[in-house]
Amino acid sequence: MTMWGHKASGERLRLPPLIKSLSAKLLLLTIVFVMLAEVLIYAPSIGRMRLVYLQERLAAAHLSILALEATPDNMVSKALEAELLQHVGAYMVALKKPDQGKLMLMVDGPETIDATYDLSRASFFGLIRDAVVALAAQENRLLRIIGPSPKDPAVEVEIVLDEAPMRRDMLDFSYRILNLSLIISVFTAALVYLSLHLLMVRPMRRITASMAAFRENPEVAAGGLTSTERSDEIGVAQRELVTMQEGLRAALLQKTRLAALGAAVTKVNHDLRNILATASLISDRLARSGDPAVRSMAPTLVGAIDRALHLCAQILEFTREGPAHLDLKRFDLRDLMTEVREGLAGVGVGRAGWLNEVERGFVIEADREQLYRVFSNLGRNALEAGASEVRIAARPVRDFLVVDVEDNGPGVPEEAREHLFKPFTGSTRKGGTGLGLSIAHDIVRAHGGDIRMERSSGGGTIFRLVFPVEQSKGQPAAKKAS
Repeated sequence: MTMWGHKASGERLRLPPLIKSLSAKLLLLTIVFVMLAEVLIYAPSIGRMRLVYLQERLAAAHLSILALEATPDNMVSKALEAELLQHVGAYMVALKKPDQGKLMLMVDGPETIDATYDLSRASFFGLIRDAVVALAAQENRLLRIIGPSPKDPAVEVEIVLDEAPMRRDMLDFSYRILNLSLIISVFTAALVYLSLHLLMVRPMRRITASMAAFRENPEVAAGGLTSTERSDEIGVAQRELVTMQEGLRAALLQKTRLAALGAAVTKVNHDLRNILATASLISDRLARSGDPAVRSMAPTLVGAIDRALHLCAQILEFTREGPAHLDLKRFDLRDLMTEVREGLAGVGVGRAGWLNEVERGFVIEADREQLYRVFSNLGRNALEAGASEVRIAARPVRDFLVVDVEDNGPGVPEEAREHLFKPFTGSTRKGGTGLGLSIAHDIVRAHGGDIRMERSSGGGTIFRLVFPVEQSKGQPAAKKAS
């Protein structure tokens, strides 16, 4: 298994087959949606087609009645009457004009009327319903149709006809609509498929391939994804991915260098500490020298050696340590601050500059040694930066313990604030490594808390540490002893 994913590093990225790809799904969905739209269009269309068919029959019936009006007695022969009705496609035709009697043509046919429709009362949904009923009918029905003549709206026409011929025309119309809908659906789906494939699928495949290549070899930038000028969501995602990969690649390179530095420091640390120990012994002898000039130089030499030893210890601890392992104990916080003051007695202005305002009996549950390192690093940074006073205060706030470390030094430089808790980049003084704050940050986070710089100016700096009340199961992190 690799640290970058669940696939072995040698396994190539396998994209889904075409039938299961995003393009195929988009193609199928497009066809379905277009067909659905066609169905919504077909329903009123078939209702309108049925209405036009019946209106044409009414118009033909009106024309056939004109043959009666041309005769003196409004009568025609049986043969002509049958021929006229055959042209209309009806068994009976009747016409009624305002203030006149009814004229009629009729031949023998079925006597039972199955349904009557008045076209003057037709509605949108009613036409759709009637069309569906006509298409669903299994047997022929005899229909009685009443409505105004398309030739003269003042004339009312009534006809009796078979439904079967109309249903055949409606089915033929439906087949034509279905074939046209399929052609439109496939054509539209193909266009949508090509558009989406070019605009979305191919860019997403490139992004996926770049992610896979980055997973395989994150430190190599050759052949990786490049930024794009696209202004849509795909372009934004690609630019963000490129930025993320560049940031991760830089972080990995930095961690690689830090790992190499740690290995090198581990190898030379023993010899370097021996050299510094020898120098420390010599400095002690110089301090006891009878020459006043030599004795005056000894404290400077001792301070330099102490700083070198402290730097070696910090670097070695930073490169060796993984996540902080906590050995939780209960102890008085004021006593811990007193020990920190003793440990920093030779740094800066020493004991006189350390104000321990933590109340006696303030018991906290935490890793004592780790917290000693936190406050020692904060205090040392302040004193070495030029502070003449460091003040420690603690108070419980709801479910948290808040500790303020305040000094009256020159403040944190502006360029160091952005990377304050990052190793080798967040030093608060010239020539520093930034390891002290980085180590303190990791330890506080391991306790489930947080550390931040509350304020910094020419008049001093305040670091605020916040620990949760609960550290171990069922026990509070801090309480005031009775």
